[in-house]
Amino acid sequence: FLITTTAMLHYNNKRNVRRSVRLIEIEDLDFDADNQTFYYPCPCGDKFQITLDEIGNGGDIAKCPSCSLIIRVVYDNTSYEEYRNIVQEMTA
Repeated sequence: FLITTTAMLHYNNKRNVRRSVRLIEIEDLDFDADNQTFYYPCPCGDKFQITLDEIGNGGDIAKCPSCSLIIRVVYDNTSYEEYRNIVQEMTA
């Protein structure tokens, strides 16, 4: 069984990401209803971002646009619907 260096690096990177991902409750993120995006401070000084549509499609990974860090957003359907209702009320 032969494992290439690239495959091993990819495997190690995936393992390291899984160990270092922080879980953040959706209620702890700042929500900008105008652009329907959640934000959370990143240690690099920028902000993690995930859109309401991404969450609605089952996404839970918020990425920082300035570095390689990510967080996992913890939410349930009730939380998602609350934010969806906020957006709908603004556009009504």
